[in-house]
Amino acid sequence: MPYEVEQKFPVAGLEPVEARLALLAAEVSGVRVEVDLYFNHPARDFAQTDEALRLRRIGSVNRITYKGPKVDATTKTRRELDLPLPEGEATFEAWRALLAALGFAPVGEVRKRRRKAHVPWQGRTVEVSLDEVAGLGAFVELELVVDAEELDAARVCIAALAAELGLSASERRSYLRLLVESGRLTPPDRPADNVRQ
Repeated sequence: MPYEVEQKFPVAGLEPVEARLALLAAEVSGVRVEVDLYFNHPARDFAQTDEALRLRRIGSVNRITYKGPKVDATTKTRRELDLPLPEGEATFEAWRALLAALGFAPVGEVRKRRRKAHVPWQGRTVEVSLDEVAGLGAFVELELVVDAEELDAARVCIAALAAELGLSASERRSYLRLLVESGRLTPPDRPADNVRQ
């Protein structure tokens, strides 16, 4: 199972980062709207185990993703299993119903407008996401997906690109947790301080 090495940075605005990306000859994609619905496990509390399970909808495209616990104290490095699902709203609703039937409880929904760029950096291609998150504001995420033996090199690569893009003060909490802690989202059937993901 591959590892996702990620750092996320809150920013006042995305324009300065876009300008620096342009200097690196990185092309930024058009906007896509992502809707993420998170679930909690029926037999263990993902807030306590630091795991996440989500259904993601991007237009008609659907995906289901499991994220394991974070493995270090500075980045959001964790094992990730991200699987495509058939397209369409009916598929999304069918998977929501399946998870509910198995006892998975919906925790909350995160909506964002996302644009992406891919930056060649230190022999790798870093995925850069420029996010406008409903209720939270603007963020920049830097991400690599690597095997376990490449974790240290991936962390170094991301840190160096963050510095080049003028990004500092990374945020390890998920958008879901930030929304709950800000009082802009109250997960059903769970107190807000239990949401971590």
